[in-house]
Amino acid sequence: MRFLIVSEEDIRAGLTTDKYFLWTEQVLKSKGVNPRVVAEVTTSSWGIFVGINDVLKLLEGKPVDVYAMPEGCLFFPHEPVVTIVGRYLDFARFETAILGFICHPSAVATQAFKFKLASGGKRILSFGTRRMHPAISAVIERSAYIGGCDGVSNVSAEKYLGIESVGTMPHALIICFGDQVKAWRAYNEVVDERVPRIMLIDTYYDEKTEAILAIENVERVDGVRLDTPSSRRGNMRKIVEEVRWELDIRGRRDVKIVVSGGLSLKDVMELRDLVDAFGVGTAIAGAKPIDFALDIVEREGNFVAKRGKRGGMKQVYRVWEEFRDNVTLFNEKAEGEPLIQKVMENGKILKTFDMKEARDLVLRQMEIIRSLGIEERFLK
Repeated sequence: MRFLIVSEEDIRAGLTTDKYFLWTEQVLKSKGVNPRVVAEVTTSSWGIFVGINDVLKLLEGKPVDVYAMPEGCLFFPHEPVVTIVGRYLDFARFETAILGFICHPSAVATQAFKFKLASGGKRILSFGTRRMHPAISAVIERSAYIGGCDGVSNVSAEKYLGIESVGTMPHALIICFGDQVKAWRAYNEVVDERVPRIMLIDTYYDEKTEAILAIENVERVDGVRLDTPSSRRGNMRKIVEEVRWELDIRGRRDVKIVVSGGLSLKDVMELRDLVDAFGVGTAIAGAKPIDFALDIVEREGNFVAKRGKRGGMKQVYRVWEEFRDNVTLFNEKAEGEPLIQKVMENGKILKTFDMKEARDLVLRQMEIIRSLGIEERFLK
């Protein structure tokens, strides 16, 4: 018995489509209708664009041209992130998969971006793949890393992405020993010495007590992690302040503080002056998918669009120093750098996007936003 995972072959064959696209194919074919169209992927919110490489692999070999923003690019409302040009029946049934390849990954990257922006430069770690189907673990971690996360916890990232995974220890380790100190010491003795010694300090006693226990009884403590569930937190800032105070008065200003467990953007902003790193789970991995839609905007060279959409194939020009965009018809010129580039011609992939280059673009945009003092626009 295998896991219930749709195969790559079935995705490429269009088996993961919505049924009405098959009925649409049937009707168009029976009536001999198959116009050449321009279709654009847009949404009404801003975000970080991720997922184009999978779209290109899906459409490879099909007689279509594809244009796209670079991966990692921040897009604004109603801007096209992907444009497909070709006969409609050559890609109609793949709309569902195309959107699926970018809606959730872009949402994960966008949430990672928000948390990193909110952290004021402190480390953000992706801890949330346990909240999602394991088949997409590498997709989640890639998106989180591109979006700005400084580390990812899922080991699959090492095989599929070439990113070394990070982590601390679970409560289960301490409970198996039945004693915090024994568990911490065993961790020190066994785990590769290159791994930071971040001791979990909220299993049996309050965080302050366990922090003191750790530094007074364990030879090496690089940091402590507070992972108290939200239902038991109380005033989290006061708890962290107490831990920091007790560490400092014992001469352990070198010990870092890591906080995890149901963190929100508000939590990060309220604790960033005290905390050295945040482990963020569900809020990133379980991000609400961005509501992208694929709409025809030209038919046989004529401008067309349904209500609420803008007709015509478009280009987006970025004015980097002001971090604003100008949207024009594709062949028109405007101030700024053109963002939409041709990435597929007649089914041949012209360009794919490197994960680290996409991350660099994200971090560049983050620095521009900070330099302009407009962070609040992106933290809502």
